[in-house]
Amino acid sequence: MREKILIVDDEQEIADLVEVYLTNEGYQVYKFYTALEALQCVEEQDLDLAVLDVMLPDMDGFTLCQRIREKHLFPIIMLSARVEDMDKITGLTLGADDYITKPFNPLELVARVKTQLRRYTRYNPSEDMPHDTDSYDIRGLHISQGSHKCTLNGKELGLTPIEFNILWYLCSHKGCVVSSEELFEAVWGEKYLDNNNTVMAHIARLREKLKEPPRRPRFIKTIWGVGYTIE
Repeated sequence: MREKILIVDDEQEIADLVEVYLTNEGYQVYKFYTALEALQCVEEQDLDLAVLDVMLPDMDGFTLCQRIREKHLFPIIMLSARVEDMDKITGLTLGADDYITKPFNPLELVARVKTQLRRYTRYNPSEDMPHDTDSYDIRGLHISQGSHKCTLNGKELGLTPIEFNILWYLCSHKGCVVSSEELFEAVWGEKYLDNNNTVMAHIARLREKLKEPPRRPRFIKTIWGVGYTIE
């Protein structure tokens, strides 16, 4: 079955270009120029990934991302002509998995789509696949790699694939301090850059879902100048 990808961009030329490249790779593409049309598609189709522009005529892409994340965990890649770090951090904090600045090389976008889909498939096994029984229980936090579920005091947490992978990596290295560089390269599989705020944004989102007190977190602790740890 072909993977279904949502494209939302009010610049028709860009949307059409992305559609051509993704269609040529064998993906089934749903293309829209407004956020409301896209939201309707999200409800009607079982999508595998979304590519969202930040600047849309009826709703900004950040809000659209947030609306999608209320119910769905498939990967989201944000597109934006704005290069400010805060925009990138905002998108990642609201649940995006990747962020590409315009103008971009369509082949790079295709590569990032493939990377996100591989990661999503890897950490979201189908029902008929054999499940690994590995899991961790830490003070009411239970995370299982086989079922790809995470609960806190019995209540399931809606983690994105990236968030799950970060938390799993930290739990599997319980008691050790993991640097941002190590965490990024393990989870994203790419070379870490010194000015990369991606890990920080996702850690902040994870702490929010874990209902962590800002000053005295129970689970993910920051070791300043070194990295993160779960004790």
